[in-house]
Amino acid sequence: MSPLVATPTDPAVLRQAFGCFPSGVTALCALDSGTPVGMAASTFTPVSLDPPLVSVCVQDTSSTWPRLRSQSRLGLSVLAEGQDLVCRSLAGRGGDRFAEVDWEAGEDGSVYIRRANLWLDCSLHAEFPGGDHTIVVLEIHGLKAEPDRAPLVFHGSRFRRLAA
Repeated sequence: MSPLVATPTDPAVLRQAFGCFPSGVTALCALDSGTPVGMAASTFTPVSLDPPLVSVCVQDTSSTWPRLRSQSRLGLSVLAEGQDLVCRSLAGRGGDRFAEVDWEAGEDGSVYIRRANLWLDCSLHAEFPGGDHTIVVLEIHGLKAEPDRAPLVFHGSRFRRLAA
């Protein structure tokens, strides 16, 4: 076995290493005073079946998370193959992130991305510090799944498709 490289101090090296792990991409969204607010998050993890919990990690510098965390309900959409532009729009800084995004709002103020393969109706359950991120645990109150729809996969700093 090759020797391990010491813990890198260059964030780009660590980001490249983390990019070796493929992940799905989610959108965490809600209405804030009638306007959709949302962000992309690739650090989505199912946590528990009882109670039903999932987690996402949010950068501490996010200006979107403080707006989302104050909402009673949040819509989490697991993006589907072909929703690359939706992800890029929701990950952008500034401008109207929802200008080119096809979305709908739930009765409780949650916002969902149309044609995603999973919708989760969530509320904030807990938050934990995680270095330069906050680990956000969300409780699931309802869901709509489209398991036959292929997911959007992010790997090596680009979007990829699953093979059949």
